[in-house]
Amino acid sequence: MSETSLSRKSLSAQEKRELLKRSLQQKARARTSVQPMSCGQKALWFLQQSAPQSAAYHIAFTARIRSRVDVAALRRAFQLLLNRHPALRATYKLHNAEPVQIFTEYQELCFQQTDAASWTRDALNERVAEAYHRPFDLEQGPALRVDLFTCAEQDHVLLLTVHHIAFDAWSLWIFLDELRLAYTAEQAGITALLPPIVYSYADYVRWQTEMLEGPPGQPLWAYWQKQLAGAATVLDLPADRPRPAVQTYRGAAFAFNLSAELSQRLKRLAQAEGATPFMLLLAAFQVLLYRLTGQEDILVGSPIAGRGRPEFAGVVGYFVNPVVLRARLSGNPTFKAFLNQVIQTVFDAIDHQDYPFPLLVKRLQPKRDASYSPLFQASFVLQKAQRAGAITDAWVPGDTQTRMRWGSLDVELFDMAQQQGQFDLELEMMEAAGAFHGAFKYNADLFDPDRVARMTEIFSIMLQGLVENPGQSATQLPLLTEVERDRLLALGSGVGSQHVDAECL
Repeated sequence: MSETSLSRKSLSAQEKRELLKRSLQQKARARTSVQPMSCGQKALWFLQQSAPQSAAYHIAFTARIRSRVDVAALRRAFQLLLNRHPALRATYKLHNAEPVQIFTEYQELCFQQTDAASWTRDALNERVAEAYHRPFDLEQGPALRVDLFTCAEQDHVLLLTVHHIAFDAWSLWIFLDELRLAYTAEQAGITALLPPIVYSYADYVRWQTEMLEGPPGQPLWAYWQKQLAGAATVLDLPADRPRPAVQTYRGAAFAFNLSAELSQRLKRLAQAEGATPFMLLLAAFQVLLYRLTGQEDILVGSPIAGRGRPEFAGVVGYFVNPVVLRARLSGNPTFKAFLNQVIQTVFDAIDHQDYPFPLLVKRLQPKRDASYSPLFQASFVLQKAQRAGAITDAWVPGDTQTRMRWGSLDVELFDMAQQQGQFDLELEMMEAAGAFHGAFKYNADLFDPDRVARMTEIFSIMLQGLVENPGQSATQLPLLTEVERDRLLALGSGVGSQHVDAECL
């Protein structure tokens, strides 16, 4: 009898089960499906090829866990979700000169636990940021990784990092909601009760291709072609330094909070004017850009979930699609009149949201420059959880003290500093704890923190002014406190509003 036969006979039942499991996994890895990428994925693929070390398109979730963690159960829960969502198991490469995604039936979870018990707070922050910035190899995979930094038995930092090509914000809500259920079930040794998945991301790509090549695609293109005809595609914001020849995606952020009183007044004004809070805050942001640049024709991008079809609501993948929202401020309209324009613009954009932004850029052929993003360099987003009771609902940006129960875990926000930026300026807002909170994310190659801090201050002043008198013209909305304005007017002996606007930054 051979040595091999003897060793096989000596295996325990558990070892035999492990061998069988590995054999099945190896067979599953060998089974692959080659599928085309969506328009959005192709754009991200080429961006990744041009800047493979950049983390500009990494999506992250970070939380501080202030309770004991069953690490084995957490790992199994993540593996279960990786098994469940095909988009997270894809790799990306060229096949016959075309970028494709290759789905495997099984992929081992990239999970790393690190002992951080002896680290200082600064060292912990630095190591978490390093893990976030670690580049993805999209050709080899994986596109998802999990890092758990253990500071003590009841003190951990959880970092989930996913490349945007496989994930978007909506996918994050889905994933975190399912992770809570899966971890609780794995702890209890039972099967997690998760909703069935009928459709896949590959189904979405097929639908998008057929839609664009069929009758629905032409009216979408015709709308955007007309809507953006003759638009100025470069926003000339006052900057502290010349623009680099090539965009580096080096970014930073300045967070701010609006008072509960101002937030409620903004919501009441929006309701009175037949607008949503998104529309009102977008209009205010566009007026701010108008006042800072003097440009009367402004393009602002805004990401739309891209899940207009209900069958894709529970699918994890890259669906988000930026729409271009054009603001025309010639004739110095009142804020109320301009808001009416914005309302119609947003409704029209939603009706035509299925036309992919990368295809729009390709067909419009704006002047391309490696130093800035095409069509728009300013973006606005109002974040909204897609599921009631989502983990981030109770968190205010910058608040690392509020603790909430997430399944069997006690968690707090772990605030990781913004270090990437896809645009010159992005205003990201959300509503939490009865008030609006926001952050101006900016290109650190162009702007100093002091300038952005001042920009944040004048935006808050302008919001206060518009709720007090929305009938004011766009150039009359205050950007300065009364004391500041009186001082400038005294120095300038009655100079006009354009001079005041130029001096406010």
